[in-house]
Order: sequence, then C-alpha cells, then structure tokens
Amino acid sequence: MTVPLRPPREALDPRVRAWWRVHCAAWPLALAAVLAVLGLLVPAIGWFLPLAGAVAVVGLVVAAAFPAYWYRVHRWEVTEDAVYTRSGFLWQEWRAAPLSRIQTVDTSRGPLQQAFGISALVVTTASARGAVTVVGLGHERAAELAERLTRATQAVPGDAT
Repeated sequence: MTVPLRPPREALDPRVRAWWRVHCAAWPLALAAVLAVLGLLVPAIGWFLPLAGAVAVVGLVVAAAFPAYWYRVHRWEVTEDAVYTRSGFLWQEWRAAPLSRIQTVDTSRGPLQQAFGISALVVTTASARGAVTVVGLGHERAAELAERLTRATQAVPGDAT
C-alpha cells in the first residue's frame, strides 16, 4: 500500500516552545560562562571576555527567535493509514510511515522534558531512514498515541518488514 506524502495537520504542545528556549540557551550560556572564567583567570586571554559576551548574546537571540519558527514548522498527524511528520529548520523533512511498516512504538522523556511536561513519540519502522519521531507532545497525549498506534499496528496484517 502506498501512502501519499502530505502536510500533517497537528501542532505540537505549546509547552515545547519553552523547552526549546531553555535547550537552545543552555549550551551557549554554559560556553559563555567557561569563556568568562578563563578570561578572568588568565590575563593573557582576556579577550575571552568579549567573546563570552558575544556567545551569550547569540545564544539568547537564537533561544528567543527560533522556537516560534520551529513551532510553526513542526507538525504531526496519525491517521488510519500512517504517521505523518514534518520537522526541520533550513532543511525540512516530511515523513510518512505506513502503519504496516511500524515495528515498535515508544515514548521518551528526558529530565528537562519531564520538567516541561512533554514527551517524544518514537515510531520505529522497517525503513533505512530510521524511526519517525514527534518531539514535543504532552506526556498524556504521547502515551495515548503510543497505545493507539500499538493497537492499530497489531490489527494490520504482516510482520512490518
């Protein structure tokens, strides 16, 4: 059965924007802190201080601007035939995983995702492209979808290979 590639309709949980903001800001701010400490401790590399400031500013700008754009781009949908996703930034990826190709369905939540009440739905398929992942669903919604997809794939004949 061929599943057409089409735009998914569902938006992610709005809390994902806050998670993305923290996620985007954490690494640049940590790097800026290390650069600032080195710049203060070693006078010969005092130029690390302005560099630390620039890294922090760029990180905060990215954390402020990008999540709103990502929230508009990232979409997902589960139908009777397939799981559809769209994600990405400059290079956007659209995927359709037919239910007949699904092998496992999982949810995952890191510590930061748990703090924001969101989860990732991971749909492993018999595809060389790997799993189809929807990052940014509410935990309850992800668990409900995992259960629904598990039931639906059991009803599809074949062994998903």
